[in-house]
Amino acid sequence: MTRELSELTAKARWVWSETLRMHRLAPETRVASSLSAVEIFTALYYGGVLEHNGADPRWEWRDRLIVSKGHGSICLFPILADRGYFAMAELDRICQPGSFLGGIPDTIIPGYETINGSLGHGIGVGCGVALGLKRKGAARHVFVVAGDGEFCEGSMWEGIMFAAHHQLDNLTLVIDNNRLCMLDRCEKIMTVEPFEQRFQAFGWQTERVDGHDMAAVLGALSRLKLRGATGCPAVLIADTVKGRGVPELENDTLCHIRTLTPDEIDRATGGVR
Repeated sequence: MTRELSELTAKARWVWSETLRMHRLAPETRVASSLSAVEIFTALYYGGVLEHNGADPRWEWRDRLIVSKGHGSICLFPILADRGYFAMAELDRICQPGSFLGGIPDTIIPGYETINGSLGHGIGVGCGVALGLKRKGAARHVFVVAGDGEFCEGSMWEGIMFAAHHQLDNLTLVIDNNRLCMLDRCEKIMTVEPFEQRFQAFGWQTERVDGHDMAAVLGALSRLKLRGATGCPAVLIADTVKGRGVPELENDTLCHIRTLTPDEIDRATGGVR
């Protein structure tokens, strides 16, 4: 287990570095909100949590991953390439004419289930997919990765009520709780905490972890997927840092729309490209 965690941590570091490298190539990408989710996506795709097949993105027996915070998932691009969904060389063409890797991902990218533009819709889509799989008797799990800022949207809470009502125990919501939305701290825009009490009031099972602790993230995701027929949807609140590992981003409430300079990227990565 120690070796596995060490390998996952090393893989997460590679994903982090690749995300910054792609931001150098395409400064229009949202880098801060992508860096906060690195460990979440790494655990899902390399930790044995998500059943998937890079050679067959629409494999019938795959688990479904709905990326609600689409623009904040650039870190998923190197993971998908590394897992065989498309050639690694595509990463070098990000946001270039003719490339399917854009600043806001959509279903043209192998591995993405849905269009991920407008925020606040991921949980609703995830609920529909989970309900459909349940009614078909398909033993597949649905994960939805959302940002905490999305919970200002009423559509999120409609989905949360829907999931509890329909007892979608094949649904796990993962919140990238980095506490910053586009223009300020979430608490100044619309208070979303305390997450645990709110979800419990709606009938959800809850867990909360340090979103950058690989062992904690992997353990929680595995437990929630394997919880069995509880009749309850589940949520993992992953406390993260927006712009993780880049001081200029971590200390900036406007980091969501911040573009890093090549020098800032070099300082963060130690000059590794």
